[in-house]
Amino acid sequence: MTELGKVYLIGAGPGAADLITVRGARLLAQADVVLYDALVTPEMLALCSQAELISVGKRSGQRSTAQEAINRLLVECAQQYRMVVRLKGGDPMLFGRADEELRALEALGIAVEIVPGITTAVAAAATTRQPLTKRGVARSVAFFTSSTAPDQPEHPALPHTDTMIQYMGGREAAATAERLLAQGRSMETPVVVVENCSRPDERIARLTLADLARGLDAAHGPVLVMIGEALRLREHQVDNAAAARA
Repeated sequence: MTELGKVYLIGAGPGAADLITVRGARLLAQADVVLYDALVTPEMLALCSQAELISVGKRSGQRSTAQEAINRLLVECAQQYRMVVRLKGGDPMLFGRADEELRALEALGIAVEIVPGITTAVAAAATTRQPLTKRGVARSVAFFTSSTAPDQPEHPALPHTDTMIQYMGGREAAATAERLLAQGRSMETPVVVVENCSRPDERIARLTLADLARGLDAAHGPVLVMIGEALRLREHQVDNAAAARA
């Protein structure tokens, strides 16, 4: 039997190449083959120029590689190469379909190691200088997405929490706002929208929940929507979204 290689599920972080972990960058530089997501930047791929590069991009609402095909490709690569990297945007364990890939690899006894990455919510909090928790205001945070499996309800229940972070929220954010307003949330609840977080074309918008219910402008990259009182501007805080527009 041919000796199987090892697969590393590595988080690329929110986008900027220098926000990958040191361990992630070191392993990329040693990889024989890298299967990478659509949101991984060319600058990130430059860290593994020695490897064979295989795009398995997955973008919401766009034609992309089926997860089952990615699973098969990971297995095939582990049968051919000593060191296989599956490079995922953000963190592999948060909305990264890692469970399905782990199941496929573990079923065949293929060794797997996971290297965490900076998830976009944390990077967005940093770039906007808005802590997601705040003493006396917000003690809980929920990460959620409106994307569901085929056998799940189209509109899953919204989390009951102080700060809400909606991943892949561009098209679904207005519906989320309408549901929150119907549940009694204030129309003036602060909302921060971050598009292309940590990249040169990053955009930040500060809204209210009522604004969000009217919809967002068309986006050209991944959108993260942050909702909650913890996102209200501090007394002396500079609004970096307004500064960027000036």
